[in-house]
Amino acid sequence: MADRKGTGILVVMADVPAELEDEFNRWYNEEHIAELTSLPGVLNAARYEAISGSPKHLAVYEMESPDVYSSDTFQNYLANPGEWSRRMSPRVIGTNYVHNVYQVIYPEQVPASMSGSDMAPILQYGRMDIPERYEEEFNAWYSTVYVPNYCEVPGVIQARRLKAVRGVPAYGVMYEFVNEKVPQTPEWEKARDANPWSLRIRPKMEHANGSPGVYRKTFQLG
Repeated sequence: MADRKGTGILVVMADVPAELEDEFNRWYNEEHIAELTSLPGVLNAARYEAISGSPKHLAVYEMESPDVYSSDTFQNYLANPGEWSRRMSPRVIGTNYVHNVYQVIYPEQVPASMSGSDMAPILQYGRMDIPERYEEEFNAWYSTVYVPNYCEVPGVIQARRLKAVRGVPAYGVMYEFVNEKVPQTPEWEKARDANPWSLRIRPKMEHANGSPGVYRKTFQLG
């Protein structure tokens, strides 16, 4: 099975004017995702819409590594958009625009069980900063306690921690769920504060507006 997940992720988010949403969705689904996933190193992609949180529209691109984004081929594509892209790009028509490139920092290597997996039906995506004085402890806690606790919750497929190499805030986390009810379960609530370390470090996080959000998949090629 071909790899569908690597160590890089591109996330694009935006709200778009209601009167442009139909054409925006057609552009994304009929042209844009197909063009991007044809570029070398782009392994998979899907679009999502917010169930909770914001912005409304989310696109996630799985890449072999963050270096794919900075490659000549990728940058040449971005620098020479077609006519439809020039009109409909979320960079042009969107508000609350987010364009982040991430290095996956947890797990450090793509597990064999994850590499061929498809885009999840439901994502919870969080974006956060942490004061520098807490950063080392924050990373140790998040990767050894917080995410592993959540991964034991029924309905959690897998989770990844992200460090921005382009865009802000500095950190992200992406949980994959089998359905949208997972973060409403008692097991999820229990995992949030299951460790005393969580009670001390979690309040130090500074979440971006609208984060975390829960998103439902609306489109994927293939």
